[in-house]
Amino acid sequence: MLNTKEQKRAAEELSSSSNTIGKGTYLEGNIETYGNIRIEGKIKGDVKSKSKVALGNLSHVEGNVIAQNADIEGEVKGRLEISEVLVLKATAVINGDISTGKLIVEPGAVFNGTCKMGATIKEIKIMADNGFSQQAKSI
Repeated sequence: MLNTKEQKRAAEELSSSSNTIGKGTYLEGNIETYGNIRIEGKIKGDVKSKSKVALGNLSHVEGNVIAQNADIEGEVKGRLEISEVLVLKATAVINGDISTGKLIVEPGAVFNGTCKMGATIKEIKIMADNGFSQQAKSI
């Protein structure tokens, strides 16, 4: 068994990792990560992160986005569940419901759906490397 110090270090390494889906990339399937993820391409599927999700201005996600924090510049067709801060930039287009702790909307952003702030926290699951799921808090 790992001691507490080793477990803490391993958790910090997972959450500090960064992933990028570049422009011109199309991905069909779900993405789950402990670290940050930046999406510039198109995703058909859910995106889950225990850290931050950033969607560039040409990005398109057809699915749910579940994360601790998110900055959205592109388009999302699906539900957004952000436990801390959600920022909708001026070029953002959201067609779906939002649940978040705090919401920042820049002038020009488009949002079609309902919004709940300070929602009850529920458990979401992120798959671990060993194939077993661990639970992460989100709304």
